[in-house]
Amino acid sequence: MSGSGTGLPASGLLPLDTTEDVGSRGAAVAVLPIGSFEQHGRFLPLVTDTVVACAVAGEIAAAHPVRLLPPVTVSCSHEHADWPGTVSISAVTLYAVVKDIAESLRRSGVTNLVLVNGHGGNYVLRNVVQESAGSGTRMALFPGSGDWEAARERAGVVTSSRSDMHAGEVETSILLYAHPELVRPGYETSDWLSDDRQHLLTLGMRPYTGSGVIGRPSMASAEKGKQLLAGLVDSFGEYLSVLGAAERVHEPPRPEPDRSGPRPGDGAGRGAL
Repeated sequence: MSGSGTGLPASGLLPLDTTEDVGSRGAAVAVLPIGSFEQHGRFLPLVTDTVVACAVAGEIAAAHPVRLLPPVTVSCSHEHADWPGTVSISAVTLYAVVKDIAESLRRSGVTNLVLVNGHGGNYVLRNVVQESAGSGTRMALFPGSGDWEAARERAGVVTSSRSDMHAGEVETSILLYAHPELVRPGYETSDWLSDDRQHLLTLGMRPYTGSGVIGRPSMASAEKGKQLLAGLVDSFGEYLSVLGAAERVHEPPRPEPDRSGPRPGDGAGRGAL
């Protein structure tokens, strides 16, 4: 199972632009993938959320005039701390990193930034976007829950969004399409359902899953991954429109042309006398 995917190398998942490339394109909107470094069961790598965010951002960059940035690869994965390999930074640190990137872009003339989030535990990103109003940089957080639901419907995802929480049908499908070489054997027999997760933030993931999986990866396919990404690319167009509309709203007013015609005695139109 394979797909053409984004064309980004699995070893790096980094944009390979030169400074000349960036300057010649002059994109007004930057896209920042934000992933994580956390357990995803025994068949998906720790970088899964980063791969997903980069796959989404890469497909967006292939379809829309945006500037693709390298990913943030470690974020807020504290609920996965019981599993080996998981590494986290604080919400305060993630907030500061994103704010610093936005400020650096602003100084270089890019005042629109979309955060492409691949990890559901990065709650602080909503605050970063919320606080960007009036800061000189317009931000958006993508994909939203509605974007995911539309993409899931398009792809024919069977598992509900509630049940498909972690290393399930959606994430496994995207990796099967974008980077199948990263998916190890075993996903076909690794389903684990745990819909009652009321105290997950307090207790972490361990009480709700023995394997680290919550979802049905057995239902995953490369074709579903392809359609999930295509659906998200379609949804992104609205975000570009919103950012463009905001930019127009903040443009200084242009002087209206004088359509009043010649006034008596101003000399205009005298050649007709």
